[in-house]
Amino acid sequence: MEKNQADELTAEKQLRAFYNNDFIRVYQAYSDIIADSALVHGTFVSPPFSMTRMTWIKPSFLWMMYRSGWGKKDPNQHRILAIDLSHEGFKQILNQGVLSHHRNSGTEEAEWQSQIKASDVVIQWDPERDIHLNKLDHRTIQIGLRNQAVADYCQKWIVNISDVTELAAKIHELVENDRISEALELLPEERVYDI
Repeated sequence: MEKNQADELTAEKQLRAFYNNDFIRVYQAYSDIIADSALVHGTFVSPPFSMTRMTWIKPSFLWMMYRSGWGKKDPNQHRILAIDLSHEGFKQILNQGVLSHHRNSGTEEAEWQSQIKASDVVIQWDPERDIHLNKLDHRTIQIGLRNQAVADYCQKWIVNISDVTELAAKIHELVENDRISEALELLPEERVYDI
């Protein structure tokens, strides 16, 4: 990530994630066939996973819940997977990233257009969500991978994949029943990730 991008990690933009010394966790939502294959292989393989499409990873659990509708939005986002990446791999991803919007990029538009076309990693900042999936004041990162970045993601950077669909359903059930404190206790602990 270039200096002007790093400077944007202010209170307004926060890279927060569940992580420990061994990995950082991101989330993706998939159909049963892709999720089952990923769990069996410990990574994404083609088929059924497409190596030629952009794939988006999200460190924020609640943003993933917003995007997937708690795994109920449609059958292609029914299963919520937690993907643990090596820190080295995640930092390589960030270092390759180009911001998805020119106004935030700190470069001339023509230069940014060239960078966005050439980059295998696109970084986008979206409003973070609370337990009710309402917008918060700060933004959270999602990262689009394509071309070689997808291959590296699948072949080098993934250290573990687990299915958190049941956890998502349990938290959603608690929220629906207004048992918010219990729901909050089940959320993964996401902390600011130092890059």
